[in-house]
Amino acid sequence: MRRLPTSLIVLLTVAALGGCNAGNPPPEETGGDYASRIQSERAVKDAAFRSQPNEPVPPAKVKEFVPLKYFAPDPEYVVPAALKPSPERVVVDMPTSAGKIRKQQRVGVLEFTLKGQPLTLGAYVEEGADLNRLFVPFSDMTSGTETYAAGRYLELDRTASGVYTIDFNKAYNPWCYYNEDFDCPYPPRDSRLPLPVRAGERLP
Repeated sequence: MRRLPTSLIVLLTVAALGGCNAGNPPPEETGGDYASRIQSERAVKDAAFRSQPNEPVPPAKVKEFVPLKYFAPDPEYVVPAALKPSPERVVVDMPTSAGKIRKQQRVGVLEFTLKGQPLTLGAYVEEGADLNRLFVPFSDMTSGTETYAAGRYLELDRTASGVYTIDFNKAYNPWCYYNEDFDCPYPPRDSRLPLPVRAGERLP
């Protein structure tokens, strides 16, 4: 099973970062300019999916999937978070779409408040992957109806301070949603949020 190629990772990372700390905009920048920038980043991703066959969208399915479908940018889904580090090395076995097990090291728990609810999400680093990027898989109450049933992903640049900005407007589908040749880990049970997250990528 294939993983995301380096060329596409670089392109999508540049689009996602947009020159902001932690890979997300600070809350004070979530006005009209922010919405425009999010739309521009989404257009870049569409172009990448069109220009690289099978990475991840097969040529026969480009018209079906691209342009990708999203909820409208919503500043309410941009929230500050604090990473509570794990006191010891915790390795989690995540089942994947290919029926395999992907080992992920849980480096801590992100604590934040969304829609007035205090919530947490596990932050992971895959064994052998870039230690400077946090992998944050999650599902929520839209999973299987408005969004991909297997959940969605976020990625954050690690910070020395442990303070982050979580931007659910940048939540994206695992590549196996478009192409079964990709092997995608499923979010753990404790990464299911008890509320609907109507932000980021959605189903058609």
